[in-house]
Amino acid sequence: MTELEDFRSLGLTEETLEAIRTKGFETPSPIQRLTIPVLLADQNDIIGQAQTGTGKTAAYSLPILEHVEPQGGFVQALVLVPTRELALQVTDEMLSFRRGKTAISAIYGGASIGEQLRRLKKGIDIVVGTPGRILDHLRRQTLDLSNLRYLILDEADEMLNMGFIDDVDQILSCANDNRRLLLFSATMPRRISELAVKYMRDVQHLKVEATNLTADLTDQIYFEVRESDKFDALTRIIDVEPEFYAIVFCRTKVMVDEVVTKLLERGYAADGLHGDVSQAQREKILRKFKKKLTNIMVATDVAARGIDVNNLTHVINYSLPQDSESYVHRIGRTGRAGNKGTAITFISNAEYRQFVSMRKAVGSEIRKEVIPSVEDIIALKKRNIIDELSEAVETGVFDGYEEMTDQILFMYEPRTAISALLKMAFKNDLDTSRYPEIRTFSVDRKGTARLFIAVGRKDGFTPRSIVELIQSHTGLPNARINDVKITDDFSFVTIPFSEAENVTRALNKLSDDGSPIAEISQDKGGRGGAPKGKGGFRKRRKDSFNDDNGNFYDKFANKSHRKKGGYASDRNRGGKEKPRKDKSKERPERKSGRHV
Repeated sequence: MTELEDFRSLGLTEETLEAIRTKGFETPSPIQRLTIPVLLADQNDIIGQAQTGTGKTAAYSLPILEHVEPQGGFVQALVLVPTRELALQVTDEMLSFRRGKTAISAIYGGASIGEQLRRLKKGIDIVVGTPGRILDHLRRQTLDLSNLRYLILDEADEMLNMGFIDDVDQILSCANDNRRLLLFSATMPRRISELAVKYMRDVQHLKVEATNLTADLTDQIYFEVRESDKFDALTRIIDVEPEFYAIVFCRTKVMVDEVVTKLLERGYAADGLHGDVSQAQREKILRKFKKKLTNIMVATDVAARGIDVNNLTHVINYSLPQDSESYVHRIGRTGRAGNKGTAITFISNAEYRQFVSMRKAVGSEIRKEVIPSVEDIIALKKRNIIDELSEAVETGVFDGYEEMTDQILFMYEPRTAISALLKMAFKNDLDTSRYPEIRTFSVDRKGTARLFIAVGRKDGFTPRSIVELIQSHTGLPNARINDVKITDDFSFVTIPFSEAENVTRALNKLSDDGSPIAEISQDKGGRGGAPKGKGGFRKRRKDSFNDDNGNFYDKFANKSHRKKGGYASDRNRGGKEKPRKDKSKERPERKSGRHV
């Protein structure tokens, strides 16, 4: 059975198969094999459970695009996603599969609402949006879901982590009763299950078993390198590999642009992909990369979705992935189709603790290596030059140069002539000044960890009750809990690094809806707010937490914890702090989540 017949066997039409052929897809992923036939049958609601990056977008897009036809501007399908970048990515992918004149548009916060209003008034068949902005349009009555046929929740667990689940609940309540609801999620926390029970009917649960195993053909290594030296480390790796063909992953689009600019300045063939790249430009960039006109693609995680290349030699984690799932997804792009590949991760001092936790969750060996030295790189380049010369001599590709050779040898001694030619041809390649010094250092494998906890004064907590919370659930002595800093919405404490993972795990078990409560902060001083890039650490509602007896909030918010003897943080800092009046009960309950 050919690859195209494999897709055809799922029930897709020839027109859709042509779009698949144009995209260059090979065989259906497991979630696509399960979802497409059920969705084409036009009966059941669907819960699709699969890890991120397994082809869920195509799994629901292909069947829906076969069923949706332009109908006078009525919105027939709504796809809810947690982030702006993912909204753009899903929209781009659906447009690439589009049949006929189906109107598809992304609606998200941060973009011109006037332009969105114009498009909605003109008529959109399929809307891809973030919960906050979709809810905004529903309140304005500029988005009508009364004719909706499909409502898709993509990455539902991530929307829960980012605090959007109440918005999602409201949006679901606004949809008509005849729509089909498709819920896609890597995990199924209790709050997501409650939504499913509340809004779904005749549910078919399609689950692809998650795997913690990384590709067998992928060699995984890491380098300890200062943040400021990461770019120079990257260039050394590129130069030591004669057939380097790789994706370099960065955390932000600003970093993508910065790395691409530096690579181009050094003479490397590189391009970048992130959420601000238009679909037309994206397709142009991908064509060049697949044809190896550029051999280095720098991208964010979301922008790299849909890149289907089997012969990558390397995946470079320029920035540490945010979790083990992202790591597995990234490195799974190399070591494919029988080709060996290498996954390299750069670890700065500040990232080491997060890396340790990630490595443990991945469960595979990631060995430490040393960045290639300048001497090693130059020696390798010289060997490559000699090898290429030998090949040229053996194949006779120097035909036509004999007359010039005779002229040069008549003018100069052979040794002098060849040395001069080598300098002219390879001066830049063999220039040691191209490789600045990369300073060695040892990461802090001991010491202390700064722990972020997603409760604060507005939840009724005090520094003392934060300490008691940790003590009661972990047994960690008071003397080992230091520098408690509490704000209205969250708290920081310093604990021994050796205890950080156990404490984090114990606190996160207190959540009754799957939402994380604690993590090791990358903000060393705990001064800059919640951990950056972690959508799961938003302000939590009281009822998100329970102890073993179901009374977590009451127990730790009790005013009896506020004693005249001062707070734990006061004693640790050697100073005193005025007890603050508990105003948590005077404030109206705040809505969790935020608009995108």
